[in-house]
Amino acid sequence: MAEIEDAIERADREAFTRQPPKTLKGQIGYLIKQLKTTRAVAEEIGVSQRSVERYRKGERKHPPQAITDRIDAAVRTRWQPQVRKRRQKQAATTTGITVETRARFGYTAPIGTTDDGRFRRLTVHLPPTYAQRLFNARDAGASDQQMRQIIAEGFKDIYFQDGGARAMGLSDVTLNDIDYLDLDY
Repeated sequence: MAEIEDAIERADREAFTRQPPKTLKGQIGYLIKQLKTTRAVAEEIGVSQRSVERYRKGERKHPPQAITDRIDAAVRTRWQPQVRKRRQKQAATTTGITVETRARFGYTAPIGTTDDGRFRRLTVHLPPTYAQRLFNARDAGASDQQMRQIIAEGFKDIYFQDGGARAMGLSDVTLNDIDYLDLDY
């Protein structure tokens, strides 16, 4: 399960200034406009070129749910790319990201202190450097575990160590058993 990737997608969708097309005909028309040919649209959503032409003309209005989901996903990934880029750039340079999660946090602590992992519900604002690292990792095709580690490092610095004011002996923080995770930027 790619919790971090899904959270980034949800945050991107919240950035839309206009909603994507809702009707099948409108979605297919948008995809044809973006991909230039019905053949390219057909390959993208996994149907025949003739099916795409039927959807566009309105001859077929109710494709199977799996195809409807693929069409919706294809539209949403291409919808308002400039708005997404602008919001991500702003988060990576000035505003940072807010991470809200309920997960099991484990950590390595000095001897004599407890390092038992436990569930915590946290809402932490991470500085722009962590947003930049997270977006770069996603663009480079990093795994969900690698992106979790970036967020865990941010929690270690900002929440557990309070920017260097406490818990200096804390070395590693891990983010496990995610109940939910939401990003806002």
